[in-house]
Amino acid sequence: MNFSLSLQARLAIIFAITTILLILIFSIVYGQRSINQMETEIGNSLSDTAYMMENNLNQYMWSRYGETILLSSLPAIRQPDSGEEIEYLFNQLQSTIPSFSWIGFTDQNGTVLAATDSILKGADISARPVYTEALENPFIGDVHEAVLLADLLPNPTGEAMKFVDISTPIYDYNDQFIGVLATHLSWEWVKEVEAAMLDAVKNRDSIEFFIVSKIDNSIILGPDEMIGQTLELESIDLAQTREHGWITETWPDGDDYVTGYMLENGYKEYPGLEWTILARQPIEVAFTPIKELLAFFLIAGITFVLLFAVLGWLLAGKIASPLKNLATTADRLRFGELVQIPHYKGISELETLSASLRKLIANLTKTESALEEMEEVAHTDELTGLANRYALELFLRKYTQKYDRAIVFYIDLDGFKAVNDTLGHLAGDQLLVQVAARLKENIQEEEMIARVGGDEFIVVLHSPKEEMTVRGKRVGERMISSISEPYWLNGQSAAVSCSIGAAFWAESSAVSLEETIKMADDALYAAKKQGKNRVHFYGA
Repeated sequence: MNFSLSLQARLAIIFAITTILLILIFSIVYGQRSINQMETEIGNSLSDTAYMMENNLNQYMWSRYGETILLSSLPAIRQPDSGEEIEYLFNQLQSTIPSFSWIGFTDQNGTVLAATDSILKGADISARPVYTEALENPFIGDVHEAVLLADLLPNPTGEAMKFVDISTPIYDYNDQFIGVLATHLSWEWVKEVEAAMLDAVKNRDSIEFFIVSKIDNSIILGPDEMIGQTLELESIDLAQTREHGWITETWPDGDDYVTGYMLENGYKEYPGLEWTILARQPIEVAFTPIKELLAFFLIAGITFVLLFAVLGWLLAGKIASPLKNLATTADRLRFGELVQIPHYKGISELETLSASLRKLIANLTKTESALEEMEEVAHTDELTGLANRYALELFLRKYTQKYDRAIVFYIDLDGFKAVNDTLGHLAGDQLLVQVAARLKENIQEEEMIARVGGDEFIVVLHSPKEEMTVRGKRVGERMISSISEPYWLNGQSAAVSCSIGAAFWAESSAVSLEETIKMADDALYAAKKQGKNRVHFYGA
């Protein structure tokens, strides 16, 4: 028995099969690319979250470190006349910054002469690291449990008390060693930082933060049931090589997580304790958008297959209709009837099908375009339209592959807070937009301006070796002059200036471009100290 299909059925089947093949091809080509990009974006987001956690920790510890050093330089400490006066200072500082659980001042032999609330006054702490490690240089100690203070300080939670130590030697005005200023920072402040970070990422489910000690890879911050456990993870190994990134890995509980990692390595004068910062999210939660994208491809594919199967059937019927008419005409002619053979000037239905297929391709590529637009938005500062910190990191990687020298500016506005306070935050935003426009007038192609903070900008310029100093000075002064011009904000005139820290980078040096940015930041600090509204070159 011979089995045959009508032309209409054959064409309908061909249309359906063609649609399926097109969907498969474009799903593989564009879909897989979109999935890979989305995975990278999700991983980089967790990496940035770990970086933000590290930055918050560093900022906090840098502040406490600086306050301790500042306290050690006061005349009441360097030339002590009254223990009561010193204790008054200590109590005032503790009242202002409760994170200082205990502050003490010892003599040369480690006996406590003055302390907050007179706790341990008269005690010998010469055997404690907070004293022994600070006999010559400032000391920052890793997290440890309370030894002498466990029963002396208030402990409403009943949990084991933990501290981070900051201490420094004290010298009188004749540079003679007279004792040690010792402080214990309550570990509770880290939980406050963690809570703030969790609040910042509350729109993303199941993110957990970990701090891992460098000493033995033990967990010093994390879920309560994991505190004290030792972690052996690839992410920790990568972080301790000073890499910053993300991976997917299996944790000791047997579950897979996307893990962002970062090594805490200090900030400015604060040297850091080299903690490993981890931000993890269960892989099935982190990659939920990818599952949704796959579901979209599946549903869209089935919809298009059904749609084009029906459309193919209808179009095939119109394509077969002229052939049927011709066959009928031929039969009528065979029987002797006088009929005119129909004349057809083309098959517009096929042109319609081609247009429909082009629409299909347009729909499939629309997702790719949307993802590229999302990536562009992720790299752009929403207010000023300048590059953001993430785009700056990508630019630096490409820049070092093409150029071997650079001039780096770290710019901070002088007087911006006053504009916000007097004219309002909307005027402040308008001011930042105008500042960004003025800065862009001073750069060339393949150079970069990025907004990296509220009123902070980083500029990367390229220049031949013999012109680096000349161009750096010329562009810096031009930027200061441009920014210092008056602004018109909401019908009112306003003025700000700027301070610029500058540093030079060369591929032949041992310093990376990222480290050069930190050097420019240090130079900015120096420019501020020298009176602001100026360019200061690192090392000058």
